[in-house]
Amino acid sequence: VLQKGLKENFADAQVSVVDCPDLTQEPFNFPAKGICGKPRIADVGGVPYLIPLVQKEKVYDLNTVAKDIELPGAFILGAGAVSSRVLGINAELIPIVQTKSEKKPAVNGSYVAQINPADKGCLLEKYSSKYTDCEFGLLANLYASEGQPGKVIEVKANGRTGELNFVSCLRQTLEKHYGEKPVGMGGTFIIQKGKAKIHIMPPEFSACPLNTDEDVNNWLKFFEMKAPLICQPVIVSRDPGFDLRVEHTHCFSQHGEGGHYHQDTSPDSVQYLGYFQPAELLFRIDRPQETHLVGRD
Repeated sequence: VLQKGLKENFADAQVSVVDCPDLTQEPFNFPAKGICGKPRIADVGGVPYLIPLVQKEKVYDLNTVAKDIELPGAFILGAGAVSSRVLGINAELIPIVQTKSEKKPAVNGSYVAQINPADKGCLLEKYSSKYTDCEFGLLANLYASEGQPGKVIEVKANGRTGELNFVSCLRQTLEKHYGEKPVGMGGTFIIQKGKAKIHIMPPEFSACPLNTDEDVNNWLKFFEMKAPLICQPVIVSRDPGFDLRVEHTHCFSQHGEGGHYHQDTSPDSVQYLGYFQPAELLFRIDRPQETHLVGRD
C-alpha cells in the first residue's frame, strides 16, 4: 500500500519489512534499541491550548503519559512543545524518552529547538544538558512502544515529484486505501540528502490572538535546514472523531539544527530512509473542550 502511494509522489520508492536497526547507534543514539513491542499512539492536549491564546497551565509528564497509555517504562518518540514552566520560554520539543519503570529511572534523550537569542537562528540542545525532568507543555503527538528490536516497515523514497511532503504522502496513502478505518504509525526517518523547511516557535507566546493560519505562519520562524535530519513522525490516517492532529513531525540533527518538519526544499536530490511500526492502540489525553482547525499543519 505504502510503496504504491509513494511512487505517485517520488521518483523512486521501496517499502519492505526488515529487522529494526539498532537505534542506540549513530545517527539516532536513542536510549532504546527499537520501536517494537506493544506499539501505541497518544495525542495529548492540542493546538487549541496554544492558539488563539496560550494556556500555560497545560503541563504534562511523559512518565505519567506512559502509565496513562498502560505501558509504564515505554520508549516514547514524537513531536511536542516544551514546558514553559521549566524552560521559562516557548520552544519545540523533540521527545526521545525511555520512561521510568519500577526497576529503572527515566532516560531523557530529547532535544529542544529554540530561537537563539544571540543571532535569531536555531539553537538545538540536548534536554538533559540543562534539565532533569520529563515534562512537556500544551500538546504532543507521541508514538510509544517497549523499545524492543523486531520487524519494522522500512521506507526508502528519493526524488520528490509531487506536491506532498513525505509524511503527508504516507498518511494520505493510508487514508485512501483504508478509508473509514483509522491506521496509525510512528517511528523515525532520516532526511539523508537535501534540505528541508522547518519552523521553530518564538520564545514569547503571542500576546494578540492568532485566529488564522496566516496569523500563525507570521508568528512562527521558518528556516531551511540541511541534511542529515533525524525525524520523529506520528501519523494517523484519519481522525475517527477524537479531534486528533493527524500528522506531526519534529526533527533534530548532529549539526545543531532541528524543529518542526514541513517539507523538503530540494525535491530533486532529497533522500528519505524511514523505519515505521503500525500502532495497535490510540489514546486521547486531555482533549480540548473548545477546538478549531487553525495551526494544524
